[in-house]
Amino acid sequence: MKGPLGTVLIVDDEEAMRHSLGLILKKHGYHIVTASDGKIALAVMKEEPVDFVLLDIRMPKMEGLETLQETIKMGIEAPIIMMTAYGTIDQAVQAMKSGAFDYISKPFKPDEILLALERASEHEQLRRDNIELRRQVRGILTMDEIVTKNEQMIGILESIRKISSFKTTVLISGESGTGKELVARQIHKISERANGPFVAINCAAIPASLLESELFGYKAGAFTDAKSDKTGLIEASQKGTLFLDEVGELPSQLQVKLLRALQEEEVLRLGDTRPKKVDLRIITATARDLEQEVAKGTFREDLFYRLNVFPIKIPPLRERPEDIEPLVDHFIQKFTRRMNIKIKGIRPKALVSLMEYKWPGNVRELENTIERAIVLTETEYLEYENLPEKIRETKPCFTVDASSLSIKQHVTSLEKEMIIRALKATKGNRTRAAKLLEISTRTLLYKIAEYKIEE
Repeated sequence: MKGPLGTVLIVDDEEAMRHSLGLILKKHGYHIVTASDGKIALAVMKEEPVDFVLLDIRMPKMEGLETLQETIKMGIEAPIIMMTAYGTIDQAVQAMKSGAFDYISKPFKPDEILLALERASEHEQLRRDNIELRRQVRGILTMDEIVTKNEQMIGILESIRKISSFKTTVLISGESGTGKELVARQIHKISERANGPFVAINCAAIPASLLESELFGYKAGAFTDAKSDKTGLIEASQKGTLFLDEVGELPSQLQVKLLRALQEEEVLRLGDTRPKKVDLRIITATARDLEQEVAKGTFREDLFYRLNVFPIKIPPLRERPEDIEPLVDHFIQKFTRRMNIKIKGIRPKALVSLMEYKWPGNVRELENTIERAIVLTETEYLEYENLPEKIRETKPCFTVDASSLSIKQHVTSLEKEMIIRALKATKGNRTRAAKLLEISTRTLLYKIAEYKIEE
């Protein structure tokens, strides 16, 4: 959404129409993209996300109805408003039956097209609200890219809402891939600093010799290669948020300088004599245990307490298996939109394998796994065979008693174990557990009673 009200793709073979419509909509806060025919429009939608489409019915090369059908096949969810000339009303009605949101007759007044877009915007918001409501009914909470059913994660999201409006320094800890930067970006996004910059730097990715100049900047002549002044990232975060990832990697001399910058709210460039006042919020993240680093003497105690005003600890994915299914749904939607392909979901056998895996790379590894599976699948579902070999080879939690050769006994033990795991994965939701197990809810209830499974 590049404009305040969103991006509109105008598809019309008449240049004058594209130009005049573009002027009207730009004036009212829309970002405009144009295409002179249907084929160009489809190419545009593959490259750039659009929020609304104004599509002429009569065009050379590819008619509006054919363009509409191809757009729907691509999975584009943007509302499409057909533009009709005299004598094409029947085609417009047919277009609405095929999936168009509305139509408007040429020539039209500016207020008519603005009203049509406003209705489309309200409809789209209602659709998103319904999706979110369905998620909430299933116990899923979303905040942009953060999707969770886990009670600890839900508590973290509630904390984010509470602290976002304050300048409080936040220290986010958690294993690599758990989403520390996502949490930091969300704090910034819903804060009063949202219109300011969000500047992120990974302290472990920059050599210690360069890190000071990157953070604090320098004056021309401060050292041999300093040909001109350089603004440091702390100064560049003015009125916004500075995110220091892997802050535990900061060299000791920079820890002292960062502490002073935080306490005095000013920054001194290398080679400068006058510090500059800065107004920013600092959020830090680490995969290390900073308290242990303090005890070992590798991290300053005073800086630790200055950064650890509001700590957030993100649990690893293996400790929240109930999040795997909603995260899989989220990533399927994300990548199918990006790749313009249609995937209906994931096969139960594949989903169970994902739930069994320990995810050393956490959410990032799961995201990469789903993207890979989408690229590999040749059906409308992600199949077990599309998963990496290391996930398919994950050993199940149950074991076989070698002292008994009774097939019936082992089948019973396996069945009971699978039911327990399905109920655990769905947090006791019997309907969804039955779906995972590929049995009816009635059968599941019977099995729970038969095996005396306590929930």
